[in-house]
Amino acid sequence: MTLSPPSLKVELTAPDISAYRQSNVGIDYVTRLDSGKPGPHVIVQALTHGNELSGAITLDYLFKQKFQPTSGVVSFIFANVAAYAMWDPQNPDGNRYVEEDFNRVWSDEVLNGPRDSVELRRARELVAYIDTADYLLDLHSMSAPSAPLMVCGVRPQGGQKSVNLSAKIGLPEWLMMDTGHANGLRMIERAAFGDPHKHNTAILLEAGQHWEKACEQIARETTLKFLKVTGVADAQWVDARCSLPPVEQKVVQVTEGYAAKSLDFEWLDVYNGLEVIEQAGKALAEDAGHTLRTPYDNAVLVMPTRSKRFAVGNTMVRFGRIESLT
Repeated sequence: MTLSPPSLKVELTAPDISAYRQSNVGIDYVTRLDSGKPGPHVIVQALTHGNELSGAITLDYLFKQKFQPTSGVVSFIFANVAAYAMWDPQNPDGNRYVEEDFNRVWSDEVLNGPRDSVELRRARELVAYIDTADYLLDLHSMSAPSAPLMVCGVRPQGGQKSVNLSAKIGLPEWLMMDTGHANGLRMIERAAFGDPHKHNTAILLEAGQHWEKACEQIARETTLKFLKVTGVADAQWVDARCSLPPVEQKVVQVTEGYAAKSLDFEWLDVYNGLEVIEQAGKALAEDAGHTLRTPYDNAVLVMPTRSKRFAVGNTMVRFGRIESLT
């Protein structure tokens, strides 16, 4: 029997972002705030996926709070606005993207290649600007209820510097270094972000389940603390707007992922993410005659895909081990 994703209540309201379309850098939905003082260029991006509302809510909040950097430059980007325009709370899984996953197109080979899609055209508009960032926070959320997670990239390709930045932020509890995606490069891995010898650092927050109320606070406070630790926001201004208590962070090192072999992939039990499966060989899912099993003892399940919208080759789950922070 197929275990379908639960029917999840949409507790968040998608903000009207039309007022932010007018740009001061010549790219729609990109706003540059310049302090006029020396400092880094810090980017916060929302809406890599159109149905992930907490990032848009966070940027809308910062605009309405009239945030201004105290040093350096801060840029706010609403990314896949074409997908966001398709948002329908009655079909909340229906607008993750228009034609392809916006977060799998960030290699120079793909961006400079012959392919075309709504997402690729938008990425090509943004890439040169994104490459100017010293620090980037990409705001996401997850299909299933799960503890928040910071994706820090691949260890030998900038993952450790992303862990170090996340440790300064102090949120969330779980930090993840992984093996990347076989079906495309993420923004946090491209160019200087993926070079351990360069200071440019990118992190990706999975703030919780897409539409649950708690996701909004995690996204907002993580963003505020990110602006604080990168040195572009007044510490007192940030602290006055944060109430989440400190957490003891831990790192999950992903060793491998599993990509769907067919559209018949089905879970054998309900897994929301960050479960620790004590025994190797436990059957987790069936996929066109293949049984997916845990590869080793005490395997952590990272971001199992519960959405009905997936394609052959999509990563359905990652397996990881808990490691120390350093």
